[in-house]
Amino acid sequence: VPPEPRFQRMPPMPVISLSGRPVSDPVAFIRPEALSAPLPEAAAVALDLDATVDVAALSPYLSRVALIRVAFPGFADGRGFSLARRLRAMGYRGRIRAHGPLIPDQRAALEGCGFDEVELAAVVLDRQGGAAAWSARPARSPFDRRRQRPASSRATAA
Repeated sequence: VPPEPRFQRMPPMPVISLSGRPVSDPVAFIRPEALSAPLPEAAAVALDLDATVDVAALSPYLSRVALIRVAFPGFADGRGFSLARRLRAMGYRGRIRAHGPLIPDQRAALEGCGFDEVELAAVVLDRQGGAAAWSARPARSPFDRRRQRPASSRATAA
């Protein structure tokens, strides 16, 4: 069996920005096991993770990665949400992209866990009604990272 290439080129898929940050594709995605090898300085390389990766082991390398793509094997598999939340808790400030068969109803959860982008197969995006299906933002979500103070703790004017 030939070894898996260190850099993996994927056909372009539609990417939707959730955060308003500009979307740009890296030169290549690499797997976590390739992080210890020297990377070209000028190359825009991104990290490709599946839901089973140990994010704590990635900590020393996160400052070298501008984009992390998290694979969702199915729309009902929530491990990618936990992975993104852990990456943000570890201080990762780069872009995090969800990749897989996600649905627009998951937008609030994706944003609340720290995702910036969603990458979908073109056929899936078309079936969902295009990018417009992802543009609607819920007015309020239980996944919001913002915390609202209760009315009783607000200062009142006398």
